[in-house]
Amino acid sequence: MIIPKPQHYETRNCSYSLNSACQITTQSSIRHLAKYLQEKLATETQLTLPIASIGDTNSNDILLEIIDQSPEIDWEGYHLEISDLNINIRANDQIGIFHGIQSLLQLISNSPIHHDSISIAGCCIVDSPRFSWRGMHLDVSRHFFPVDDIKRFIDHLARYKFNRFHWHLCDDQGWRIESRVFPKLTEIGAWRIEANGSRYGGYYSQSDIKEIVQFATSRFIEIVPEIEMPGHATSSLAAYPEYSCTGSTISVATEWGIFDNVYCAGNDHTFTFLERLLDEVIDLFPNEFIHIGGDECPKTRWRECPLCQHRIKSEKLANEYELQSYFVKRIAAFLSQRGKRAIGWDEILEGGLATQAAVMSWRGFEGGIAAATMGHDVVMSPTRHCYFDYYQGNRETEPKAFPNDLPLEQVYAFEPVPAELSDIDRKHILGGQGNLWTEYMPDWRQVEYMLFPRVCAMSEVLWSQESNREFGDFKRRLVRHLPLLDRLGVNYRKMD
Repeated sequence: MIIPKPQHYETRNCSYSLNSACQITTQSSIRHLAKYLQEKLATETQLTLPIASIGDTNSNDILLEIIDQSPEIDWEGYHLEISDLNINIRANDQIGIFHGIQSLLQLISNSPIHHDSISIAGCCIVDSPRFSWRGMHLDVSRHFFPVDDIKRFIDHLARYKFNRFHWHLCDDQGWRIESRVFPKLTEIGAWRIEANGSRYGGYYSQSDIKEIVQFATSRFIEIVPEIEMPGHATSSLAAYPEYSCTGSTISVATEWGIFDNVYCAGNDHTFTFLERLLDEVIDLFPNEFIHIGGDECPKTRWRECPLCQHRIKSEKLANEYELQSYFVKRIAAFLSQRGKRAIGWDEILEGGLATQAAVMSWRGFEGGIAAATMGHDVVMSPTRHCYFDYYQGNRETEPKAFPNDLPLEQVYAFEPVPAELSDIDRKHILGGQGNLWTEYMPDWRQVEYMLFPRVCAMSEVLWSQESNREFGDFKRRLVRHLPLLDRLGVNYRKMD
């Protein structure tokens, strides 16, 4: 019944009656989680339950309790027991309690209602995740979405026990994060002129960012901001052309694709600009990783640029690919000095990889395999399993999308750990991630349509053990899960 599928699920010959006479009992240290459960129950069941402290227990409580370092409960894991008398959720830490709450809410959503009481079947669940990185990506450069939509996206991720939100905040078509040091990034870079002459764009203020980060933190989701470099920089170079190789005035891109104007790797002022900008980003995002892009960087301008060519000679680099490596290593070292880790798309392997950097492998598994064997941490995100901008079904009847195919079953078939890796190298596979590039997603309903139900499949790939997964079983559970999406107003693609 639960998505993602728990590691161990045992039915019990009993049921719990959830009604207005019940209460949520908890410790003071996790009262905020009891409040979260209270609010979700009020929204999804119209039951508003009181919250009590442990010691003020009733016979029909929902008990939330942290057990200090129980050896029976793994990292991020939880125990959930439902009897005819009570519901117990126990964990070693707050995130485990939170995951247990998500499972309970799903069980409640699938339970029958008798008069004013919801009858929840008895069970015992022992559960924990397979991977430490369970991510979803959202591009807000190609199309911009308001704060409430971003919060809704985060809530979707929390429901399915994801723990990373990769937020693609800038690209050629728009800059979406306020910089107080470089205001023209949003004054100019956040806006483009569409083919019909209209002005399109928007950005998140620093107060917006703080609000969203706080919201994600309350859902135990780390935000990984992406600041693209050295390529995909048209929007920032439209604002500050002096950091390009030509210094020429350009406009924010209005078409999708790859563009020759990139950051000048031979100009030290470029690095000063990026470091000051990243200092602002670091102040806004408290978590470990900063994504620096690194993908699809043409070398055309660098080949023609005297400063870049001088850099190649002065640093004794072989070519422009090693110049990109120089660029990435310099930025990664700066982030390391600030207590952060750089992660980038697998092109950052080209010319040599910074020792501190992690790799997000998107062009297949090969880049991730190479990085893992070199001792680097890896997040697997290959296009053929993870790109949710691809068509879900018949191209003649589906909304316009990127012209590749990714049906639900192909998402579910994703295995992040390649068989050819040794046991030692496998430890470098942190997990995986689905990606939503929004070129063909102009509004939030289309984002949700492309996300659901494939995000449910991805959640199970990243949470559940490979031996515990079978597509037919998943699909049966998914069919029973869809009424919850209806009640939540999610615009999902209907099942074939």
